[in-house]
Amino acid sequence: MLEILKAVLFGIVEGITEWLPVSSTGHMIILDEFIQLDCTPEFLEMFLVVIQLGAIMAVVILFWNKIFPFQFKDKTKPVIEQDKIMLWLKIIVACVPAAVVGLLFDELFEKLFYHAIPVAIALIVFGVAFIVVERMNKGRRAKIRKLSDISFKTALIIGVFQLIAAIFPGTSRSGATIVGALLIGVSRKVAAEFTFFLAIPVMFGASLLKLVKFGFSFTPDEFAILIVGMAVSFMVSLFVIKFLMDYIKKHDFQIFGWYRIALGLVVIVLGVTGVIGV
Repeated sequence: MLEILKAVLFGIVEGITEWLPVSSTGHMIILDEFIQLDCTPEFLEMFLVVIQLGAIMAVVILFWNKIFPFQFKDKTKPVIEQDKIMLWLKIIVACVPAAVVGLLFDELFEKLFYHAIPVAIALIVFGVAFIVVERMNKGRRAKIRKLSDISFKTALIIGVFQLIAAIFPGTSRSGATIVGALLIGVSRKVAAEFTFFLAIPVMFGASLLKLVKFGFSFTPDEFAILIVGMAVSFMVSLFVIKFLMDYIKKHDFQIFGWYRIALGLVVIVLGVTGVIGV
């Protein structure tokens, strides 16, 4: 029961931090230091990735009508909506840089950078980036205000920013792609939505790789912990995604920048003082 409660807490943190541009990795590192699951290192490594499947299912459900290209309008035969096919092609293009580099160097990057101090530096750097970019954009009208306005070139540029997050844990995948999108003139709403959609293939792919590496050989307790974590992250994500989409209608992302800087400083202090491993 205690491990199930821990899984609930991990699911809550994942559901919140996966979508807000504050780095789920940074939060998970701190949480794992204070509330450790009683499990093997191999299971923990898999759990911290596959728990994201719950969060991604929230995106699929909330945005189904925007991403599913086959609609049964007359209830007899499907109508293929070309704009959604094009959207998925752009998503694939945006995923290519991170997918290629991740497949080749994932374990190396994890070994080099999945530590408190590198994560803290990434938190602070992109926190500053959020503040600077938002202040630069103040008063400017975004050039790209609809998903259909995103070109393949724009999608690829956003994908390069996603690559930065793949290399440096703590950058935040959503944070990196949103900053990149804002820099090239994408509106906050469209930047957030495109970031959510990018997460679908990225998270499914990463989770599948971790499951294959783990071997699908769960004990009953491990299976229960994983299912609970995913279910909680799914339910929390439903509320967090709705909150973020409402929030950015009237506010910018600067508050998340300041939060990232504060969290990064906390991680550095905890690392230097030996409270968490560096």
